[in-house]
Amino acid sequence: MQFYKTKKLLMGLTAAAIMAACSSGSTDTTETSEEMETSSPKVELIQNEAEKKVDVMVDGKLFTSFIYPDTLDKPVLFPINTAAGTTITRGWPLAPRPGERFDHPHHIGLWFNYGDVNGLDFWNNSYAIPAEKKPDYGHIVLKEIKDISSGLEGKMTVVQEWKNEAGETLLEEETTFVFKADGMDRSIERTATLTAVNGPVSFTDNKEGMLALRVARELEHPSTKPELFTDASGKITDVPTMNNEGITGMYTSSNGKKGDDVWGTRGDWVELAGKIGEEPISVIIYDNPQNVGYPTYWHARGYGLFAANPLGQKAMSEGKEELNYKLDGGESMTFKFKVDVLSGKTPSPEEINQMYNSWKSN
Repeated sequence: MQFYKTKKLLMGLTAAAIMAACSSGSTDTTETSEEMETSSPKVELIQNEAEKKVDVMVDGKLFTSFIYPDTLDKPVLFPINTAAGTTITRGWPLAPRPGERFDHPHHIGLWFNYGDVNGLDFWNNSYAIPAEKKPDYGHIVLKEIKDISSGLEGKMTVVQEWKNEAGETLLEEETTFVFKADGMDRSIERTATLTAVNGPVSFTDNKEGMLALRVARELEHPSTKPELFTDASGKITDVPTMNNEGITGMYTSSNGKKGDDVWGTRGDWVELAGKIGEEPISVIIYDNPQNVGYPTYWHARGYGLFAANPLGQKAMSEGKEELNYKLDGGESMTFKFKVDVLSGKTPSPEEINQMYNSWKSN
C-alpha cells in the first residue's frame, strides 16, 4: 500500500520535475575545489510555471528548487545540493533512493509550518492522510511570486496562504529567500512574515514545528535500536534500526550539547556534520534573536529530522515552559532563519559562533 501511495504522488508531479530531482544528486566534480574557490559564483533563479518550480542555479549547477505542485500540502525547497553536487536531502517520497527510510511522508526537503494553528495541524499533512481526516489539517498554497532576481546572490519573494480544508485563509505569509554562494559554501536565508488576515490566529504550544529539514540517510545518526515516535495527536510512527554502513551524522549545538542530547534544548544554532562518500559536509541552521521564542528549541532527531521550533516549548521543556502565541486580526510576526550547506569542511564551534554573530548583526 505504501508503494502505491508513493506512486500516486509521483504521478502527480511532472516527469521533467522528477527527473531533475533525481539527477541533481550526482557528484559531478569536473570543476576543482580550487577553481570554485577563486571564482565569483553567479546565482541564477529560473522560474518554470509549467512545472511549478523555481530552480536555483549556481554557475549552471543546481543548488535547490522551490517547488509548489498541487500534490504537496506546502511549498518546499527540494532537493538541496552541496557545491560538489551531492544531495543532502532525503529523496523519498518524491525521488526515492536505495537505503532510505520510508517514514513521515510529510518530511520533504526544507519547509516551514506548524502543528497547531487554530486547532489545525499543518505539520503532519500529506497525501497519506485519509480524506475523512483532512478537515483536521491545514495546507499552504503559493499565491504569487512577487519578485525574482539573480546575480552575486539570488533573491525571491513569495506570498503564500495558510488555509483550512474549506479553502479559507487563516494566515498570509510573505517570505523572502536569499540564496548565496561563496567557493564551496552555500546558504539559504528565509525571512517569513505571518499575518492573521481573517481574525485571530492562535499558535497553541506544539512540538511539531517550524523550520525543518529532512536529511539524506548518510547524515543521520547511526541507529542503535528501533524507536517509536508519537506526534502531537498521538499517532505513532515506527523508526526501525537500519544498516549503519556509511552513516556518519552528528549534531552539535551552540549550547554544547551533542548527538541525541540536542533534542529539546535551546540554542542559537545547531550543526549537523557528517560525510556522504568522501565529502565532508556541514549543515548549520541558525536562529535569530528577533524571532518570537528566541533562543529556539531544537526538534532534532537522529533519524534525520533537523528542525528549529521556537513556538513549541511545553514538550521540549518537559512542562517547565509553555508558549501559546496569538495574533489578533491584522497582526503579524516575523521569523528569520539561515541554513548553511558547507562542502569539504566541518568548522569548529568557535568558527560557527563567528559566522552566527556576523549574520545576526546584519
